[in-house]
Amino acid sequence: MARTGKIRLEVRNAAPSDVVAIQRLIARAYPELPGYSQGVIRGQINNYREGVFIALYDGKLVGYCASMRVPAALALGPHDWDEITGNGFGSRHDPTGDWLYGYEMCVDPKQRGLRIGQRLYDARKALAELLDLSGIAFGGRIPNYARFRRKVEGPEDYLRKVVEGKIGDPVIGFMLKNGYEPIGILKNYLPEDTKSAGNAAHMIWRNPYVEADAPKEFRVPRGVEGVRLATVQFQARAVKTFEEFIKSVEYFVDVASEYRSDFVVFPELFTLPLLSFETRKLSPMEAIDALTEYTPRIMAEFNRMALAYNINIIGGSHPTRAEDGDIQNVAYVALRDGSTHSQEKIHPTPNERYWWNIKGGDSIDVIQTDCGPIGVLICYDSEFPELARRLVDQGARIIFVPFCTDSRQGYLRVRYCSQARAIENQCFMVLSGNVGNLPGVDNMDIQYAQSCILTPCDFPFARDGIAAEASENVETLTIADVNLADLTWARAEGTVRNLNDRRFDLYHIEWDAAKGHGADAPSGPPPAATHSPGGG
Repeated sequence: MARTGKIRLEVRNAAPSDVVAIQRLIARAYPELPGYSQGVIRGQINNYREGVFIALYDGKLVGYCASMRVPAALALGPHDWDEITGNGFGSRHDPTGDWLYGYEMCVDPKQRGLRIGQRLYDARKALAELLDLSGIAFGGRIPNYARFRRKVEGPEDYLRKVVEGKIGDPVIGFMLKNGYEPIGILKNYLPEDTKSAGNAAHMIWRNPYVEADAPKEFRVPRGVEGVRLATVQFQARAVKTFEEFIKSVEYFVDVASEYRSDFVVFPELFTLPLLSFETRKLSPMEAIDALTEYTPRIMAEFNRMALAYNINIIGGSHPTRAEDGDIQNVAYVALRDGSTHSQEKIHPTPNERYWWNIKGGDSIDVIQTDCGPIGVLICYDSEFPELARRLVDQGARIIFVPFCTDSRQGYLRVRYCSQARAIENQCFMVLSGNVGNLPGVDNMDIQYAQSCILTPCDFPFARDGIAAEASENVETLTIADVNLADLTWARAEGTVRNLNDRRFDLYHIEWDAAKGHGADAPSGPPPAATHSPGGG
């Protein structure tokens, strides 16, 4: 029989395109608690999409739940919410974990009678059963505890009386009806939850189809998730027109596409040759304004080439004066799906600040691509570990590093720090630098580069942690195939497991989204090496 009428209620896995709607739903559901940033929600989805579900009613998002796989020792032992979730990102997901851990559940308060919560919990149970997991665990709120606090001897006594039916609690009562059982109280689980006085009921559901005394041992299959990466070591050369510059860029895009690369990355500040055909010497501020005029045309050309050559383009970086008047060093990214993105440099070098008054950006987030989420760290940013960690927490497995360095020392700062980022985050780092010089163009006097594609240092990867590298100081294109599945294996079963072994009980990183661009340009004498960025 043919179906008539449209589906009004749907439960499915969340996608990155749902992030904004999820953020708004959580704010409606829990107005008394701090909300999530979009980056955190993006990380929850990217780190284990199979465990993140949404409910849609007549096309509107009305329910959300997030979960991940963790080992029994973590799921059943004492913990708090920040510790077990990797500060909310779900970054402690372990594909070999035998328990499904739920760390977020919310339903639109305006929806009643549709059993949205029931449907989301059923989706979790179905996933646990499909994977033959031992069960589901989570910390459940006890929102009536504050109300009855003076009538009980503590959260343990409160939980016992709820189980006995002497006190009503809407959350725990719902869990009990759905087959969950409490195994204790998690103290200081979520300090922001004042109604629960920061406590949570440690709830579990045991999979009836798995032998309790013989939990399964899970292994990560050594699968193949291939991505081809191309990095351009770009020669700085004088050009006579904008079209001539674009022709030199398009040459490398064409070659990378002919080799069926998924990504091609250009260096930091590689658009400075556009100043070489200016008829007079420009001051630093005049140069920035001249470059800014090219920004719409550059973005349009990147977009055209990404579509025409079926390749994702990380367009190095381009100094730009923003609408608010600030000057920023921006990486423009054009994807082969037709979308364009940008990432500001967070940490300008001392020379960038002094000569061009470049301000640091305010945020850093992954960019969703057809090969998964990626990140961009412009040169000096690669030397700040917390930035790469934020991108990886959001799900990035490839981080691109466009750089511009004048000396071997500057280059090695970027190189060594990027290798460290690859090891500590178990991700791939792709570096692209300029070579040559442009007489008469500030910040392009001399260049040193050896572009490369770096890997973690473990058995599935290249012996020296180098998938490929260019010859020093020559214009060339360097290409390598990487297997993203190797990262999944290394994070779960590698010789060292840097991501999972972080001590979230001792430390975590918080991003202050309220901060502005930072201080004005410094006054006083210029720093050393005044004509080049110093790089990294």
